[in-house]
Amino acid sequence: MTDPRQPRPPGTRADRVRAARRGPGELEAEVLNLLWSQREARTATWAQQQLGDDLAYSTVVTIMSRLYEKGLLTRIRQGRSYAYRPVSDEAGLAARRMRQVLDREHDRAAVLASFVSDLSDEDERTLRALLGRQAPGAPEG
Repeated sequence: MTDPRQPRPPGTRADRVRAARRGPGELEAEVLNLLWSQREARTATWAQQQLGDDLAYSTVVTIMSRLYEKGLLTRIRQGRSYAYRPVSDEAGLAARRMRQVLDREHDRAAVLASFVSDLSDEDERTLRALLGRQAPGAPEG
């Protein structure tokens, strides 16, 4: 019988499982990156095969279901399961997160003013150029 207080030799299953653990949100990010690289909707089975790492199918299904519930993926029935597709690209996701933060604040103008004042010169020029473009149907000002 082995002494439970003794460290296990490297390369045991427990060591591999600990090494394979991801930080919070890492697996969601990996799944999104995989789906962004595809033109077609993809299933959890496909994602599991791409991710490897001995991930359980149920883990991948859970991650994709959570991304769907968060509104980051759409899904269509494909046989007995679903195929998933991202709602937007990476830039769209970042913009969505920024809007969500802004929506939680009471003084939107103060938040926007603070955000703009912290922009680099290049980002400020980019923002000014984007704001200078008149959207169709927007009031002239």
